[in-house]
Amino acid sequence: MVLRHQQNELNSLLFKGKAILIFGARQVGKTSLIKHTVKDYSNLWLNGDEPDTQLLLENITSDRLKVIVGDHKILVIDEAQMIENIGLLIKRMVDNFPEIQVIASGSSAFELADRTKESMVGRKEEIQLFPFTFSEMVSHTNFVEESRLMPHRLIYGYYPEVVTNPGKEEKILNDLVDAFLYKDILNLEGIKKSATLQRLVQMLAFRIGSEINYASLGNDLGINRLTVEKYIDILEKNFIVFSLHAFSRNQDNELKKGRKVYFWDLGLRNRIVKNFKPIEARADVGAIWENFIISERKKKLSYDANLADTHFWRNRQQAEIDYLEVYNQDINAYEIKYNPNRKVIFTKSFTKHYVPKTTQVIHNQNYWEFII
Repeated sequence: MVLRHQQNELNSLLFKGKAILIFGARQVGKTSLIKHTVKDYSNLWLNGDEPDTQLLLENITSDRLKVIVGDHKILVIDEAQMIENIGLLIKRMVDNFPEIQVIASGSSAFELADRTKESMVGRKEEIQLFPFTFSEMVSHTNFVEESRLMPHRLIYGYYPEVVTNPGKEEKILNDLVDAFLYKDILNLEGIKKSATLQRLVQMLAFRIGSEINYASLGNDLGINRLTVEKYIDILEKNFIVFSLHAFSRNQDNELKKGRKVYFWDLGLRNRIVKNFKPIEARADVGAIWENFIISERKKKLSYDANLADTHFWRNRQQAEIDYLEVYNQDINAYEIKYNPNRKVIFTKSFTKHYVPKTTQVIHNQNYWEFII
């Protein structure tokens, strides 16, 4: 079993009088993480995907809930966003039976967080889980082996089932897309135009590393820009993509409202564009590398509870910085290039005005220093 970065944090939160909510896309390992945590405790496991579980827990009273839980020390509710009034249910458990640890997992941050928001103030701890990271895999095997596998990871990504089933990557990624990427989102969010959503996801997948424009995307899809913005927000809250916003402190020539969208997992992205060619034969190697580095770095920031804001920067003369981290007014600037021999000059229109604390090029010969 690959040891997850969040394992120690989850262990430390047990039996502190608060519910633990674990967010992450389907198949990123939430169930395995929880099972490893509760294996030494008497636990009751309920699956929110099951209709009988939904019926059992709907509008349940505290007394009946205690009878169902019985003498178990831990109550696990998997895919808890599927349970009606889940926030009220967890609140009752925390308030009336603080000796019982509640752990709830969800594959939609929007659904689960929204349903627990008001009733769970001061009663919950949250953990975010992503697909495997480079760092986790290095700890599981060793640095040399994982470095050798880097060209493979850039194509097939880090979903646990993909990593642990070599030779079956394409079938597993096909199943992941068919099983949850569209179906779950369409069901959870009540989206009726499934073909439009699929086309939007494909357009975003082809444009990783490039600035997107809501109005332009809307014109191509035949929908308005607000609907595009809504759909992208839903994709973010379901852990498919994330955004970088343009950094600006009101220089006249800066891009102020720009946005780039990246995928949390490159295997998923490459399945969406239906291209599993090896990295050496790719025309999009630069975009793939940029997506990989930024997604791995953002996973690291999340796991380290680092509150740095993340951005890109561009001005109207098309001068650009790939990636920025801003914390306590300090700015660290990074250019991300696959080829270590590519000459990179940080534009003076940025460095003279902002005087960054760090400027660094991240390439395929030094990347581990940035993401481990």
